[in-house]
Amino acid sequence: MDWDKLRVFHAVAEAGSFTHAGEALGLSQSAVSRQIAGLEESLEVTLFHRHARGLVPTEQGERLFRTVHDVFTKLVMAEARIRDTRENARGAIKITTTVAFGSVWLMPRLKEFLGLYPDIDVSLVLTAGEPDLSMREADVAIRMSPPRRPGLVRRRLMRLRYRLYASPQYLEAHGTPKRPEDLDGHELIARGDEAHPTAPNLNRLLEAGSKDGRRRAVLRVNGVHGIFRAVQNGIGIAALPEYMSREARNLVEVLPELRGPGFDVFFVYPEELRRSKKIAVFRDFLVSRIEKEWT
Repeated sequence: MDWDKLRVFHAVAEAGSFTHAGEALGLSQSAVSRQIAGLEESLEVTLFHRHARGLVPTEQGERLFRTVHDVFTKLVMAEARIRDTRENARGAIKITTTVAFGSVWLMPRLKEFLGLYPDIDVSLVLTAGEPDLSMREADVAIRMSPPRRPGLVRRRLMRLRYRLYASPQYLEAHGTPKRPEDLDGHELIARGDEAHPTAPNLNRLLEAGSKDGRRRAVLRVNGVHGIFRAVQNGIGIAALPEYMSREARNLVEVLPELRGPGFDVFFVYPEELRRSKKIAVFRDFLVSRIEKEWT
C-alpha cells in the first residue's frame, strides 16, 4: 500500500469529507478524491460510503483506519521521543577512550557529569583499539590521535606532552638523576613491542645521553596505564603523559629537559549525531573542565 495514499485516507477518515481533509493536508478536493480512489482500486474494496452529509467508513475502511491510526500514533510518539532526545540531555551515551585516559583522567570527573545530567546513562568502554563510530560501536570517542575514518566530527580538546616521572620512594632509594647521562645508573621502564602503532615514541630515555648506545629497560609494558602503575610502585623511571602527574600526586618529574613528544586529544563523534543534545552537553562539560584545569 502506498504510504501517501494511506496518509490521505487517515485524514479523510478523521475529517469525514474530502474538502476538510484537503484543507488539513494542503491539497485540493479533487487530489484527495483521486488518492482515495487509487487506494480503493489497489485494495479492490470500497473504503467509504458516500452520503450527502459526508463520508462514513465501510467495514473494511474502519478496519484499515484502526490499523493506520495505530501506526500514525506510534510514529507521532517516536517523533516526539526523537525531538526530546535532540532538545533535552537524556538517554544512553556510549563513550570510548584509552584505558589510561579513561581510568586516570576521565573517571574522576564522571561523577560530576552524572550529577549534572541524571537522565543520561553512560557506558564507558576502555580499549587500546578504536571502535568504529560510523557503525555505532560507540557514540563518542576521546582519542589521542586524529580520526582517520570519514564521516566523523572532531574537536581538539587539549595538547599534552610526555615527561619523565618517578615515584618519591624510587628517588629516595636510587637518587635523582641530574643529567641525561645519569640515567645509565637507573632502572628504566619502556613501552613494549606491542605498542599501538599511533603511539608516540616513548623510549627516547633509552638513548638520551647514553654513552654506550641504547640502555636496557628493566621492564617493558605494552600500555601507558601499565607503565603508570609500574612507576607508582617504585619500579623505575618512565615517560608518561603529563596529566597523570596532576591526578596521581605521587609522581615526581625528573630531567624536564627531556620532555617527550606532544600529542593532541580529540573529541570525536559521527556526523549523524551532530544535533544530539546529550553529545553536546558531554562535549561542553569536558571543554569547561579542561579550560578550568589547564589555563
